[in-house]
Amino acid sequence: MKVKIEPSWEVALQDEFEKDYFKQLIHFVKEEYKIHSCYPPGKQLFSAFDHTPFTKVKLVIIGQDPYHGPGQAHGLCFSVPEGISPPPSLINIFKEIESDLQIPVPQSGNLERWADQGVLLLNATLTVRAHQAGSHQNKGWETFTDRVISILSENKEGLVFLLWGGYAKKKGAMIDRERHLVLTSGHPSPLSANRGLWFGNRHFSIANDYLLERNKKMIQW
Repeated sequence: MKVKIEPSWEVALQDEFEKDYFKQLIHFVKEEYKIHSCYPPGKQLFSAFDHTPFTKVKLVIIGQDPYHGPGQAHGLCFSVPEGISPPPSLINIFKEIESDLQIPVPQSGNLERWADQGVLLLNATLTVRAHQAGSHQNKGWETFTDRVISILSENKEGLVFLLWGGYAKKKGAMIDRERHLVLTSGHPSPLSANRGLWFGNRHFSIANDYLLERNKKMIQW
């Protein structure tokens, strides 16, 4: 079975694509897309990988589910396409960047500009049924994205992982803390942020300082 994904990721993940669980997962996803409205659009399912080749990953942000409202999900966690209003979590991300780095809150919630600089915007589950949060969880995507994180941890040096909220922290259990910088905080959702668990984490400046120390280009947030 051929999965259409960016070539350096195809090499890194080729063994995974041959496993039974992944074949069953793709069969499930194809059937779901035939019967139900699902997001993101099929061609954007692997957008995070296509925008951020394995060879260029510098930083990883881990989300949970794609957005399940019309027109929001386009394959990058927390991101929405041009012309779609940024959801509350993304607004809080922008507010923290503004506070941390004095960068004004942008009009656009499209984070492709981050992805193209080496920020892998990885959801744990890559698909969802319309208006049904979590509907494609526990079908195999989590196994696949755990493997993505492990491969990055094992084969790269000096990456930054941003783990926001309890789910992302658990997802990051297999990251080698000796080789990479792992920053954790509460989730940027209003529920968590308004309880003082998000604002002031300064993850964006800390990440850039770490990258600069390793002679890597910092991210233009």
